[in-house]
Amino acid sequence: MSITSIALHLAAPVPRIEDFDRFLFIGPHPDDIEIGAGATAAKLARAGKKLCFLICTDGCFGSGFPAGTDPETVAVHRRREAEHSAALLGVQDLRFLDLSDGGFYSSDDLTRGIAQAIGDFQPELIFAPDPRTISECHTDHLNVGETAMRLACFAPYGGIMAGYGAKAAQVQTLALYMTAHPNRYVSVRGLLELQHRAIFDCHASQFPDGSPERRSLELYLKLRAADFGLRSLSGCAEGFRVLGSTHMHCVPEAGL
Repeated sequence: MSITSIALHLAAPVPRIEDFDRFLFIGPHPDDIEIGAGATAAKLARAGKKLCFLICTDGCFGSGFPAGTDPETVAVHRRREAEHSAALLGVQDLRFLDLSDGGFYSSDDLTRGIAQAIGDFQPELIFAPDPRTISECHTDHLNVGETAMRLACFAPYGGIMAGYGAKAAQVQTLALYMTAHPNRYVSVRGLLELQHRAIFDCHASQFPDGSPERRSLELYLKLRAADFGLRSLSGCAEGFRVLGSTHMHCVPEAGL
């Protein structure tokens, strides 16, 4: 670790997720928030925090449906699954941008939709998928993650947000899920079963019982929680790449 990195750590430590009260979780598809941060969302909801789930695309090209199923039918079904999952996790504020799955939308529509949700909900911390992971290939994950990063930085600036038809918001922190480089962990002991129910029971169309995809994801989530639990000495945890407002602009060492 360089002297500059040490100085940054001392001058602007990485914020603790649970210190905040208002959280906007942004998901590219109806099941992504649950996979990336479902146990953390449940923990925050149980603690009485204010949570909002914003789902950007309609999931109309999701798997698990018979060949030839109308995409609109798929989208309606997946919206209902998202509603059931959010309710199970204790999230009452659930919003949809209803953009098309698969990247069939303009970057302006995505930016305006997320900006307006930020301005309306007024989060202190935004969760979004990490778009800077080497292996991520899905355009919706990349688009949503990049847009969320830009808007987390721009949110406090009224003039910029007005350009997107949105109000300014005092966003202080960004927490990126599905990341290869976590720097903050949330202990989720006792909440993995609830997260798994939110994924595998509520989003059953995507993870049919007995399917290889379901078995693989179940094992991955258990091992990931154990790994992050060891790193954080908490036994069971979810990990995030967290950036405070100081880290988001002109501080390259924050990415190390």
